[in-house]
Amino acid sequence: TAAKLYLVCLILYNYVFAGMNVPFWLIAFGAVALVWLYTHKSGIKTIVWTDTLQTLCLIAALVCIIYHITGQLNMNFGQMMDAIRNHEHSTVFVFDDWISRQNFFKQFISGIFIVIVMTGLDQDMMQKNLSCRNLKEAQRNMYCYGFAFIPLNFLFLCLGILLLIVAGQANIALSVANDDILPLFATQGYLGQSVLIFFSIGIIAASFSNSDSALASMTTAFCVDILNTEKDSESLARRKRRKVHIAMSAILIACICFFRLLNNQSLIDAIYVIASYTYGPLLGMFGFGLFTKRSTRDNYVPYIAIISPLVCYLIDRTVYTYTGYRFGYELLMLNGMLTFTGLWCCKTKKSQNSIRY
Repeated sequence: TAAKLYLVCLILYNYVFAGMNVPFWLIAFGAVALVWLYTHKSGIKTIVWTDTLQTLCLIAALVCIIYHITGQLNMNFGQMMDAIRNHEHSTVFVFDDWISRQNFFKQFISGIFIVIVMTGLDQDMMQKNLSCRNLKEAQRNMYCYGFAFIPLNFLFLCLGILLLIVAGQANIALSVANDDILPLFATQGYLGQSVLIFFSIGIIAASFSNSDSALASMTTAFCVDILNTEKDSESLARRKRRKVHIAMSAILIACICFFRLLNNQSLIDAIYVIASYTYGPLLGMFGFGLFTKRSTRDNYVPYIAIISPLVCYLIDRTVYTYTGYRFGYELLMLNGMLTFTGLWCCKTKKSQNSIRY
């Protein structure tokens, strides 16, 4: 979440406030404060409606940008599809290069588990389904949400290739960082001023639709699981929730500034690499609870959740040093297996109580 919101702050810093001498931390503070303003009052009820509006803005911006690019290239729909199909970057499946992170088998298998942990095990995502009135509506919402990714991802991939085509025809030198390609075209006037408006709306909508729900879910999880506010009176629980909400906002700002110090070349790739390390223990715990009936020693679980990513990182560096093989998003599976193994080694003879529905 911090990485996604950092991308918005970085774009605003480089292309909107560049000549105003506005410090980066102030932009980060303003972005998080805006999210806090419309989430602290009504929580998930507000987020459901704002996310709907933000998603519509994102889709509209994406379609409008593609339309303007095809118009600048003087292409109709058929010519655009032919140009995309014949471009060197339109290769969908990579089967022959096992070292590449784009290898089909590595991406396909790890992608399954990424969806499980980043959607199915993420309260940020699932709380929107829990806001539905009944189970049937929640299931319908999940199906629609899942299938909507297919055309949207296809449009984003098409947009990337079209930008490369424009760069090739106009001899535009592209940035090393992949995340800067679209901002470069949108803000430097290569695609017209209207595209800049669509781009700004789209990028802000995309990040805010994730950040607001994440901020609410972190607040809820901390209050319920750590502070046990369900046992408090309504007034006391409300005061605690507001304090935690402010604290989580401050942590989010700190994380955004931390990403600024790292200055990673590709935030999109960094997000999934971070997910491989942070969601791995969650995947291992989920698998242990799903496939075994054993209990584990609770005191050891936090240590296992910390040690597993560290061991995973050491394995990644060691394998790359001696073999040249670079782990991709399959780090998530390795991390989950290490966590599962650690929990298995710390299991107790006492079995879990069966849960009946």
